Amino acid sequence: MDPIILGSLAFSGMLFLIAIHVPIGMAMALAGVIGFYMITGNVTAAISMFGSETASAISSSELIVIPMFLLMGAFAGVSGLAGDMYHLANSLIGHRRGGLAMATVAGCGGFGAACGSSIATTATMARIALPEMEQRGYAQSLGTGTIAAGGTLGSLIPPSGIMLIYAFLTEQFVIDLFIAGVVPGILTILVYFIAIQIVVKRDPSLAPPGPRQTWSDTGRVALRSWGIVVVILIMTVGLYGGVFTVTEAAATGTLITFAFAVARKKLNKENFLKTIGETANNVGLLYTIIIGAHIFSNFITITHMPSALVDWVIGLGFPPLAIIFVLAVIYIALGSIFDSVAAMVITLPFVFPLVTDGLGYDPIWWGIVMIMVIEIGMITPPIGLNVFVMHGVRRDIPLGTIFRGIMSFLMADFVRLILVILFPIIVLWLPRAM
Repeated sequence: MDPIILGSLAFSGMLFLIAIHVPIGMAMALAGVIGFYMITGNVTAAISMFGSETASAISSSELIVIPMFLLMGAFAGVSGLAGDMYHLANSLIGHRRGGLAMATVAGCGGFGAACGSSIATTATMARIALPEMEQRGYAQSLGTGTIAAGGTLGSLIPPSGIMLIYAFLTEQFVIDLFIAGVVPGILTILVYFIAIQIVVKRDPSLAPPGPRQTWSDTGRVALRSWGIVVVILIMTVGLYGGVFTVTEAAATGTLITFAFAVARKKLNKENFLKTIGETANNVGLLYTIIIGAHIFSNFITITHMPSALVDWVIGLGFPPLAIIFVLAVIYIALGSIFDSVAAMVITLPFVFPLVTDGLGYDPIWWGIVMIMVIEIGMITPPIGLNVFVMHGVRRDIPLGTIFRGIMSFLMADFVRLILVILFPIIVLWLPRAM
């Protein structure tokens, strides 16, 4: 059978399993095992992939950082470090019209740097920032839209869990990905600031200006916020200065955030067990997806579908840039339906060889672009996972209100995505310079 047809049948079967609510990781594994057996006729070899890939994932020194980064983010939320980051940003720019919304974006970026998860960033900042914005007269559409969009920074600003998974699955050096995410992350914050300013100038009633903080007040807030600054500095200097490996940095960050939670008396037996339980649940889900992705990738490899797909797409004669933009649109659609990790691992066996081998693009650049477009999908109507997380935290606010607040940030996202695609140097300059 033609490799592309064979791979497409397996992909369709996997989507059918997902549609009938089979967990994504298991759907990928089942499609891979059945497809592997259909080609090789060796049932023992096919079924043994369940054991071999599970053992490989559990024993991987590269993947061990994922549970530690998730636990670090959980402890940062429990200890109040996320709130400290938000209040520091608010004391600096909260007095401007729209300043509280800009402070929320900055807070999402800071917490994302200590958390690495878009969903966790959105849920945490919704509880911290939205009551403050409502108290100061901000429109719910602007407040919820700011938090849902700012939450996407959790995956783009390093250290990022999805970057770790991409690096593992594509055999890239994760530090290069972390460094490559810095400039696009800063660019995202800047375009969000501009979007907020445009919105509040068009309708000043959406965001009344707050009281100006004195320098002494700002200084007191900065002193109270030293914890989150220390965590970010230690992680940044340690990782990029060559002091830590990624695993050591994750362990250090987890220990520091745990120490803050204990020192501030925020960690009792009940929320400690809850934090550990939630983290274990998330880790189990991620590992299942990764194991399923590896099994499915093994099947796709023996079909020779990736090379056949590369040849077919190149034979169409479309310019490489046009193909990249088409892939971006597809990923935005996928990101609106699937979790960001699931959207990435489902498609990597097909798309990565096409982009890197077929079109000749840099794998680090493509990793950042892929993460960006999937995260845009997480706030794209009609689904948008971050929007539903926001709605889950505040069920009294209609989904339509949140989506209305998202629109200006969505336009800003399209602008920065076009810039990053047209000018890859935005992503690649810092890794090459370092």
